[in-house]
Amino acid sequence: QVLLVESGGGLVQPGDSLRLSCAASVDSGRAFSAYATGWFRRTPGKEREFVAAIRRSGTNTYYVDSVKGRFTISRDNAKNMVYLQMNSLKTEDTAVYYCAADSGLILSQIRVPGAYDYWGQGTQVTVSS
Repeated sequence: QVLLVESGGGLVQPGDSLRLSCAASVDSGRAFSAYATGWFRRTPGKEREFVAAIRRSGTNTYYVDSVKGRFTISRDNAKNMVYLQMNSLKTEDTAVYYCAADSGLILSQIRVPGAYDYWGQGTQVTVSS
């Protein structure tokens, strides 16, 4: 089992930055480094959307086109943490952001919400002037 807790959301203006954090607690005997992790977001009436993902070692990252160059995903396996640095925020980035993790993903699944077994409760990000 993996427990994920997001933090760092809030209300900001367009052009501002936020850093989301995801703290992981792993009780299965596995190290957090065994889990690929991703950030997803959902707005009312829409399906959960892939935002970014990072492989277990942290050497490979993936982004949806709309956030490339603005968002950066990173992880600190020693601290069981995953981060999403969000710069140049836009109103369309407003959503609930979720952290997810899974130990059995293949590359083709890394953008697929249904492929992840573990999810946090979400943190609200609102970008508004």
